[in-house]
Amino acid sequence: MPPHAAAINPALIQDQPGSFLFASCSELIGTPFAYAREEEIYGEGEEAEFVYKVVAGAVRTHKVLSDGRRQITGFRLPGDLFGFGQGETHRHTAEALSDTKVLIFRRRQVERAATRSAEVACQLWGMATNDLRHAHDLTLLLGRRSAQERVASFLMEIDERLGSAGTFALPMTRRDIADYLGLTIETVSRTLSQLEEDGALRRDGGRQVTLRRSRLRRVVED
Repeated sequence: MPPHAAAINPALIQDQPGSFLFASCSELIGTPFAYAREEEIYGEGEEAEFVYKVVAGAVRTHKVLSDGRRQITGFRLPGDLFGFGQGETHRHTAEALSDTKVLIFRRRQVERAATRSAEVACQLWGMATNDLRHAHDLTLLLGRRSAQERVASFLMEIDERLGSAGTFALPMTRRDIADYLGLTIETVSRTLSQLEEDGALRRDGGRQVTLRRSRLRRVVED
């Protein structure tokens, strides 16, 4: 456990909303921990001893390829669980995109709970199949879609995961988006400007965006 996370008494948070991994399993109580922007949560190849649930902020996972390029493999937003992959070590590096709060659970404890509770096992299975579906969708997106279709699909996905309000602050930078979608930062910038000119979105300074979802959907479907 990270040193100052270990110093927090889990008993102090038992009655706080959102302290549990699953509402149906009161034994899985997380230890709260905060990470600063750009701070590493765990590194590729490190022992996978803990599982993390995002409470606030956002997390990116990535791998560094043999030629030195960075491939972002996913973004974790509030409510998402991460760090629970196969194997005894992490296959990716995880970093906080902004000041981020998480709940930390011991992996062995989660695994034991899954063996005793069919409901917990089913919830974990649902998360795993959702991650697999997302990986398949990303493969198709990167292999068969234009830059404009990739960016439009990405914005619609983030909006959906943040509650489908249509207006939100992007937690990631344009470089992050580029490294996730297999594009250059210049292409991402140019594509966002083109979508704005076409009336598919509006940017309100910084990373705040308002989507015109019907128009973005036409970009993806056409």
